[in-house]
Amino acid sequence: MATTSSKQAKQRVPAAERRDALIAAAIEEFAIAGLHGTPVDRIARRVGVAQPYVFSLFPSKRDLFIAAVHRGFEMVTELFAESAARFLAEHPEGSYTRQELLGFIGDSYVALVAQDRHVLMFQLQSYAACDDEIIRKAVNEAYEGLMAAVGELTGATDDELSEFFSMGMWLNVQAAIGRPDLETACQWIARRRELRATAD
Repeated sequence: MATTSSKQAKQRVPAAERRDALIAAAIEEFAIAGLHGTPVDRIARRVGVAQPYVFSLFPSKRDLFIAAVHRGFEMVTELFAESAARFLAEHPEGSYTRQELLGFIGDSYVALVAQDRHVLMFQLQSYAACDDEIIRKAVNEAYEGLMAAVGELTGATDDELSEFFSMGMWLNVQAAIGRPDLETACQWIARRRELRATAD
């Protein structure tokens, strides 16, 4: 009876929860071995489901990878929105510059790439998978969406956005190769600290 009850409990897990769990597991597994080096069965085992169940939710490994791409960019977008909200709650309008706001958001990204290597490495794997035209389209749309979100959050100019994202990619590389000086070497953080020191 206990075994039957256990099986029924497992079957009652909503498909939406399984889907979310598979996407989270996919980010971790794809981060390690990339699109082509990651068997779907490995992702399924991490969640505790059979491989055919994965394909009942995602028609192909590519579809699962793209879902993970969307989730990864959503996580960064949400992080930036939360960071901007914290900054704006503490700084009245007119008391800060766009560079200071961008710098604060940049701080949150430095913390992310330093602390969560799976998110960082999956982001790099998503760029590496762009030989696939469909994946390239999905990554490009997600990247453009993130840029648009930062523009809306900060009012940054095109040049400021270009610098912000260029430095973000530089940070990705520094974190990927294990450089220890991410924060001190980051130009936008140094600039923000100079502005803060001048204001004080």
